[in-house]
Amino acid sequence: MPIPADWPTTEAEALAEQERLRPLVEPTGAASSVPVGDERLIAGVDVAYDDERDLVVAAAVVLDRATLAVVEEATATGRIAFPYIPGLLAFREIPAVLDALDALTHRPGTVVCDGYGLAHPRRLGLASHLGVLTGLRTLGVAKTPFTFDHLPPGPDRGDRTPLTDPATGEEVGSAVRTRAGVKPVFVSVGHRIGLTEAVETTLALTPHYRLPETTRHADSLCRRALAALTASGATVATSDVN
Repeated sequence: MPIPADWPTTEAEALAEQERLRPLVEPTGAASSVPVGDERLIAGVDVAYDDERDLVVAAAVVLDRATLAVVEEATATGRIAFPYIPGLLAFREIPAVLDALDALTHRPGTVVCDGYGLAHPRRLGLASHLGVLTGLRTLGVAKTPFTFDHLPPGPDRGDRTPLTDPATGEEVGSAVRTRAGVKPVFVSVGHRIGLTEAVETTLALTPHYRLPETTRHADSLCRRALAALTASGATVATSDVN
């Protein structure tokens, strides 16, 4: 999928783009009944940065939903597209993530992002932003609750509590215990999926570890790709897809 030619370069432009895209988010799975990708496949995306060299590497890893075996993986390398501003991280990550997804020969039915969806101050985190741009079903699974409140979920795997906006009381996600006695992850709707389904999907992807297998594979791949690029001393003028 091509990166939009008018990709924001300033904070004001990015904020305006978030306000434009926010009404396009579908916070349930009911509005779009026709699958966009292969429902037997689920992908994880993640990025790694070399800020000193102004480089970002994105990884997309496709898994078989039934077995969690890796089906395909791809990376994309490019220049960092946006400065670091909390709440606007999607503008740094999405151009390279789009390139990595576009390099896949399989189109997954769902994409899991290492970050937030509706659990975002303007209800348009990375997962929601990516979902609107691609039309794919997306969800966010984050390691921290960002600026939102939650009570500790019960100690057992599958226990969950609401993640709420302290300013409005709105439920924006769930704190979910994926491993007994291990700190929870924070699940939020991205696009074309409901919160219950997002939580169930997260639990299905965490049979052995706290984080989803999609995230674990994508994180490892982008870090390895960045390390290889750094070791080679290669430079990147434009986005390179592998």
